[in-house]
Amino acid sequence: MATRLLALDQGTTSSRAMVVDEDGRVLGVGQHPLACHYPTPGWVEQDPEAIWATQLAAIRDALAAAGVEAAELRAIGIANQRETTVVWDRESGRAVAPAVVWQCRRSAPICEALRAAGHEPLVRKRTGLVLDPYFSASKLAWLLEHVPEVRRLADEGRLAFGTVDSWLLWKLSGGAVHRTDRTNAARTALLDLRTGRFDPELLALFGVPASCLPEVVDSAGPLAETDPAVLGARVPVSGVAGDQQAALAGQACTEPGMAKATYGTGAFVLLQTGPALPSSSHGLLGTLAWSLPGRRDHALEGSVFVAGAVIQWLRDDLGLLERAEDSAPLAASVPDSGGLVLVPAFTGLGAPHWDPAARGALVGISRGATRAHLARAALEAIAHQVRDVLVAMAEDLGGPPGVLRVDGGAARNDLLLQLQADLLGVPVERPVVTETTALGAACLAALGAGLLPGPEAFARFWRLERRFEPTTDEAERARAQATWQRALGRARGWAGPATTTETDDNTGGGAR
Repeated sequence: MATRLLALDQGTTSSRAMVVDEDGRVLGVGQHPLACHYPTPGWVEQDPEAIWATQLAAIRDALAAAGVEAAELRAIGIANQRETTVVWDRESGRAVAPAVVWQCRRSAPICEALRAAGHEPLVRKRTGLVLDPYFSASKLAWLLEHVPEVRRLADEGRLAFGTVDSWLLWKLSGGAVHRTDRTNAARTALLDLRTGRFDPELLALFGVPASCLPEVVDSAGPLAETDPAVLGARVPVSGVAGDQQAALAGQACTEPGMAKATYGTGAFVLLQTGPALPSSSHGLLGTLAWSLPGRRDHALEGSVFVAGAVIQWLRDDLGLLERAEDSAPLAASVPDSGGLVLVPAFTGLGAPHWDPAARGALVGISRGATRAHLARAALEAIAHQVRDVLVAMAEDLGGPPGVLRVDGGAARNDLLLQLQADLLGVPVERPVVTETTALGAACLAALGAGLLPGPEAFARFWRLERRFEPTTDEAERARAQATWQRALGRARGWAGPATTTETDDNTGGGAR
């Protein structure tokens, strides 16, 4: 019987499933949109039951498209949006609060209080992360403090906490398995990267009871089996990783120095560092690439909070686009952005700036500005943010990667990738399968099922579709970067207290 693998890619804006063969060729795809809710500025929530329902529907559609029954699957791999925090009742399996999405900033006061108390060095040393509401620990602390049922279930020992991978494993197994892999656990700010286990001192710091935590396991191996009542057959789940680590695997970035950027709702840049856990003095994060029996690879990471989401904003909220893919021809209809610079800091700035008080800014507006200029400024903003991360990586590691591999929905935008190559000054490579997050989940599933001998074999799944070479010189890149940095300065700290100069300017004082 031919080998068939099912890869799940549960993302922020959609749940996707993909059936592939033993060489990574896509046989069938299913995808269902997933709504985010914004109950107050800076807050982002999802319905955990909708996460599961859309993922299950995507699975069924992918199997139907591939003409495959669940019983024919050799293994399942899971990739998921990271840091998003789900809590449920162990006895009923019912979610007891909205999922607090990774973009949500509601727990910023908790992080600020811990930082003021001098705890950030401990968090950074143990976890490789900064104290920021991006990560799960402060989100869980907020839920425990503000949702009475969450607190009650925790006190009774009935609360289950997990990132989205844990929620999917629980649902797929019919409530038999409460686990997470180390790449996801590493994004909670509760895992000690040295030991690979949740750290009691960090649990105490955030007020998290150990009883609610999932078991931490490797990214490949016998992780769970599906309940026949869910898919109609028992199928092993043998690979799990956070979406960005899965994309690193799907891009076959298995050697130190190889880097990828995923353009999804946000943009995420990971550079493989091998067995060495990297440290950064430029606002980047040391994290796990994957955890395997007897082996852990690490990566340096920078996360941009808003990338593809800025195109969704142009389409859904401003009505400037009918479809997201219309952004490329519209932006290409003008030779430049006409002086417009857009900083899409809608929920603050991630790496390398880490400014939760930043907000979006559009500067350089003239009477001649058009929606085409705004569309181009949006694409340039995505490329600039990714460049900021890669510049920080180069400063930490002594030089940039020789090439950047790219994936995700926006990687199909040729203009964006050419802008990216021009701003970086290095080639950008796009693979045949741009949904490499799902492909990486399939790689890990194949590894965990014994179909691949090791991570080096991930290259069997990767094929080049197009290479974008830089067309600008260093002087032009420097001018573009200087303009971007000026605009960035306007956005930073906007939601924080006004400075004296800002107050004077707003009241007509402070002549320039």
